[in-house]
Amino acid sequence: MPRMLYGTAWKEQRTAACVQLALQAGFRGVDTACQPKHYNEPGVGEGIAAFLGSPAADGCVRSDLYLQTKFTSLGGQDPKRLPYDARAPLPAQVAQSVQASLRNLRVDYLDCLVLHSPLADMQSTVTVWRAMEEAYLGGLVRQLGISNCYDPALFTEVCAHADVQPAIVQNRFHDKTGYDRELRAICDERQIVYQSFWTLTANRHVLEHRAVRALSAKHRCTPAQMFFRYLTYGGIVPLTGTQSIEHMREDLAIFALELSADECASITALL
Repeated sequence: MPRMLYGTAWKEQRTAACVQLALQAGFRGVDTACQPKHYNEPGVGEGIAAFLGSPAADGCVRSDLYLQTKFTSLGGQDPKRLPYDARAPLPAQVAQSVQASLRNLRVDYLDCLVLHSPLADMQSTVTVWRAMEEAYLGGLVRQLGISNCYDPALFTEVCAHADVQPAIVQNRFHDKTGYDRELRAICDERQIVYQSFWTLTANRHVLEHRAVRALSAKHRCTPAQMFFRYLTYGGIVPLTGTQSIEHMREDLAIFALELSADECASITALL
């Protein structure tokens, strides 16, 4: 898994061009979902195919990319644009969603399949997870994960029922959930990757803080670059959904920044 992923939500007809641009800029990880309400997953596949078929790919092939999508239950879908049969049992909905994603992305396997959010009850959540495990065991998926799961107890219970353990947790990263400190500790203990989204939008107060601005000036980078780099030092994989080639390049350039333990601690104190 790359240390930063390109997020594709809410780009609609711009999706293919944005994905192609991100891959040309150097991104090798893409996050999407089989959820037409917020994602244009066929557009993601179009952008990937356009990149791989262009001189800009420079030898890059499918196996060099990390492609992550999601199963979204009925509660998160637009009822007029469903990617599966709403009348089908949950396991069939998962299987149909996986097949739709494979077609949309024009691939024969997915690097990660994420449960977009826990369902209304644990039994339904476990039923969906079992169906996701079937996709994993069938070789269609290489990792499983869960998103929008902010309750450590609920997450621990999902893990207790799982034969295939979650490889990733993807959540909004903001102060209203205490930055998922307890959940991230569980992830660290179990070697589960924590992915953050809404990372910049929800943390304007951090980006504008004088300590972050001082560090940015010292390292000749933007506050956004400083915050992203700080998170990667803690093992967090942030998502970025910028449509600007300049910002894409800035995001990927963060790994050239070297921060001291004291500098990281000064940002930790703000969270």
